[in-house]
Amino acid sequence: MLTTASAPSPAPALGLSTYAYFWRCSDRVPEPMTVEQMLDDTAAHGGTVFQICDYAPIDEAGPERLAAIRAHAESLGIVLELGTRGTEPEHLRRQLRIATALGATLLRSMWTNGEDRPDAEESERRLRQLLPELDAAGVNLALETYEQVPSADLVALVDAVGHPRVGICLDPANTVANLELPGDVVARCARRTLNWHVKDFDFSRNPGWVGFVYTGTALGQGRLDYDHVRELVRPAERGISQIVEFWLPWADDVPEADQPETTARREAEWTRTTMEYLRSKNNV
Repeated sequence: MLTTASAPSPAPALGLSTYAYFWRCSDRVPEPMTVEQMLDDTAAHGGTVFQICDYAPIDEAGPERLAAIRAHAESLGIVLELGTRGTEPEHLRRQLRIATALGATLLRSMWTNGEDRPDAEESERRLRQLLPELDAAGVNLALETYEQVPSADLVALVDAVGHPRVGICLDPANTVANLELPGDVVARCARRTLNWHVKDFDFSRNPGWVGFVYTGTALGQGRLDYDHVRELVRPAERGISQIVEFWLPWADDVPEADQPETTARREAEWTRTTMEYLRSKNNV
């Protein structure tokens, strides 16, 4: 009897974001990391995707600089993604041009951007206007879940547009500030998810037990039910990248002179332990 070998499972797309280097690439440390250094570090931790997200220098980069970043990423076997905010058509067109120059096929954005806060009708009109350009560029647009927009409204917008290139960037940690339980957000958004920001989080009591602090943790050390999210989203099967982000507090618990070094060291440690956890969960 002939037997047919089962197809191998698709390799998971695991990687990091500029938000995983939030402090190390900032001007609060003596020598901020460059994009190339972040890419090198991503590769060293076994990442195959890097999302350049809300990173001002990329908006100011010319064609030669964008080509150099793309070439460096390709030399490491890393796929680039891009992240911005807002749905204003001309802004997104510029971001599409940057994404194309980087070879990125995913653009993360947000419903609002500062004072630009369109209603659902206007947002749908804007996104429909951009559909031919998304198709032509071969770029998916993923709108992120966050506290300023109820996740039900975000899903309704994506459903109204009804195009496979427009979906959701899932980050259930953000929506807690709008009193949405992460599990509810994941269940609501999973079918429309195109990108997953893997960010763990937890609560701790303030001194004197007066209130709470809601902040980040390394993956696996907080309240994110990673296994449940992965089960619902099915990222490897659906080709959805898992992008690590952090909410790491600045190290103001040490003397001021030591804070930049201590913060950078903690961020590096979170990167190492988080990527180890992510790779173990995905058998990589």
